[in-house]
Amino acid sequence: MDVVEDWCAGADLSKTDAKVCIRLPGTGKRARYEVRTFSTMSDGLLELRDWLVDNQITRIGMEATASYWKPLFYLLEATDGIEPWLLNAQHIKTVPGRKTDVKDCEWICRLVEHGLVRPSFVPPRDIRQLRDLTRYRTETTRDRARDVNRLAMFLEDAGIKLSAVVSDITGRSARTMLDALVAGERDPQVLADLAFGSLQGKIPLLTRALTGDFTEHHAFMVASMLRAIDEADTRIARLSREINRQLQPLQQQVDLLITIPGISLTLAQVLISEVGVDMSRFATAGHLASWAGMCPGNKESAGKRLSGRTRQGDTWLKTALYMAGASAARSRSTYLGAQFRRLVPHRGAKRATVAVGHSILVATWHILHDLVPYRDLGPDHFTNRLGKERQTRRLLAQLAALGLDVTVTPREETA
Repeated sequence: MDVVEDWCAGADLSKTDAKVCIRLPGTGKRARYEVRTFSTMSDGLLELRDWLVDNQITRIGMEATASYWKPLFYLLEATDGIEPWLLNAQHIKTVPGRKTDVKDCEWICRLVEHGLVRPSFVPPRDIRQLRDLTRYRTETTRDRARDVNRLAMFLEDAGIKLSAVVSDITGRSARTMLDALVAGERDPQVLADLAFGSLQGKIPLLTRALTGDFTEHHAFMVASMLRAIDEADTRIARLSREINRQLQPLQQQVDLLITIPGISLTLAQVLISEVGVDMSRFATAGHLASWAGMCPGNKESAGKRLSGRTRQGDTWLKTALYMAGASAARSRSTYLGAQFRRLVPHRGAKRATVAVGHSILVATWHILHDLVPYRDLGPDHFTNRLGKERQTRRLLAQLAALGLDVTVTPREETA
């Protein structure tokens, strides 16, 4: 095979050490390989960097193993003359029967040497920091949701059916009632009278729902769960403030993304934290969709399409796009809503939602690339694309298949 990179290296990283193989030009057509082991402590990584610089290594590939690659990648990223490549583990499967750390680093070095791998997308430092914040906020939000569900289930143990009456047991009225229960109030009528707003019309039902066997044990557990929910709310608010502060230089991009149906401020922040704002990293919108795992898979053999399942991608981004797709699907006056209703009869709700999420990601690429607001094609886009006559024939054929004879006459236009 042709040699693409003469001065390259491959690294196999673990929690405690790094096996590194370097490739250097030798005499004639032969190359010289050397393998060393370094500690992954800061002093060991600095020694590794100096060794690479001394040997004039220009490119090093490393497998994306957990988070162990980050210290070395960030160190070499700031080193002039060395280009670190983060490699997808699926693309560098080693030869069967030859699986050791040393063999792995040698194999990675050869793949880089012959140009058989491509680097994964690693966003710049500011986007990486923003990504840490948005991901932690998402995890905290999920933890809060689990605590709320845990609280609702635990109230069932005491016979308290509050969640059957109120839509949110952490809302103002429900929280006031729970605080009173924890404080020692057990009279259902007194608890029901604490309702606010529209819940005041459900006081008789609330009285029945709040009648149960609520003990001191239940009070301790409920107080602990409420405290965990309050702490989560505090963390979410603090993280949101920091995210807004870091996104101030990118406020224009955030405002443009919000113009997409289904994209809220939170989802716009997640999109930017996962893909960045520099769309030159992705040649086309299709490249971005492929990287994110939001396009049909390509698995074909003997002329038959075996599977169209989407490939693995950025799970944080895919989740956000699915949520945005589900939100946009409920709209009645947008192209995305029409796309969902067009696909759902023969593809199912989940696949149709993924398709809408794909369209949102394509729109995201164009918006961030050209810095233009979203332009909706309208709910009648698919009808206009077929043409009036073709659409009429299609609908008549469907009615005929149902055994109906229909006569169509043009509507008279009123002046």
